Amino acid sequence: MSIAIAARLNRIQPSQTTAMRQRAQALKAEGKDVLAISSGEPDFETPRHIKDAAIAAIERGETRYTDIAGTLALRKAVVAKFKRDNGLDYAPDEIIVGTGGKQVIYDALVATLDPGDEAIIPTPCWVSYPDIVSLADGTPVLLPCGPNQNFKLRPEQLEAAITPRTKWLIVNTPSNPTGATYDEAELKALAEVLLRHPQVMILTDDIYEKLIFDGRRFATFAQVEPRLKDRTVTMNGCSKAYAMTGWRIGFAGAPRALIKAMDKLQGQSTSNTCSIAQAAALAALEGPQDETEAMRQAYERRRDLVVGMLDATPGLRCHKPEGAFYAFPDMTACLGKTTPAGARIESDWDFVFALLSEAGVATVHGSAFMFPGHFRVSFAASDAQLGDACARIRRFCESLA
Repeated sequence: MSIAIAARLNRIQPSQTTAMRQRAQALKAEGKDVLAISSGEPDFETPRHIKDAAIAAIERGETRYTDIAGTLALRKAVVAKFKRDNGLDYAPDEIIVGTGGKQVIYDALVATLDPGDEAIIPTPCWVSYPDIVSLADGTPVLLPCGPNQNFKLRPEQLEAAITPRTKWLIVNTPSNPTGATYDEAELKALAEVLLRHPQVMILTDDIYEKLIFDGRRFATFAQVEPRLKDRTVTMNGCSKAYAMTGWRIGFAGAPRALIKAMDKLQGQSTSNTCSIAQAAALAALEGPQDETEAMRQAYERRRDLVVGMLDATPGLRCHKPEGAFYAFPDMTACLGKTTPAGARIESDWDFVFALLSEAGVATVHGSAFMFPGHFRVSFAASDAQLGDACARIRRFCESLA
């Protein structure tokens, strides 16, 4: 019997960041010397008090179903977090907890998009935004935002892209893969455009909120323009700030009617997020924040190391990220060249494939983030690993003929 796969799956691709990580792991399993700086995952351990909270929850028998939207205790802690960190007022029934930030985004888009509805996505962007929009029957509208504009969307671009079918603007700050971070004035300028188009909702992905550099202050849409709060989904989570990627905890504040719709959808997909992970997330949000700050400081130091080495590499230009833990160098000067093994560099994919095969460094090609001619380096790795990886990248680039 042949298996008939639904046509909707033809609209999407497997995650290319995951594919690169898996390829690097396979080479390592073969005994190859591979430095993987491709993954968007903190290299730090989950803080001890968070682990202890999860263990205590198991011992207390908190191993049963919870409310679909999350335990009341955790939703109250999210309410407190939004008030404390962002000056936003939500009620517990305006909060949802999902199995990672990705599920929260998926819930919001699937619950609202009809065929032909458009979602504006500035690029470079996280790999999953366009595919989730497509899977939800929507149309991704990709707006290139290059290094000449610090990888940030400009108000005039947004204005020109909005049509009667525009339903969403998706903004990620700090950004994956560029680290671009919108300040209050930049968000305010975009908000002025959005106020003229009341049909457009805003999904702001703030998952890297705590990882911001150079003394900048974080800002989010509903905070800088309260008149947009009733059509904004403010998404965040525990994965990046607390080194909890595997715990799968994302959350959002949004208008009550939308949270109800997302709850309905989640109830027929995963139902509640793991009860033990929710107990851990409660400890993360309510407990000491000093380890998060220590991680942030380490990422900022590593940022300076990586950008300095890559920007000094022949054929590369590296913009200085303002947050998150990624650098996104331009490699277009390497196009048309040939590696020592005879591989011709015709694209960013050719570049990262040869870099992995010949130099043992795993990165991700810019096309995966809807922005060719670049590649992403994660500096969520030790200083020694990053120094070694960047030295290998330099030698690889110098070897191109």
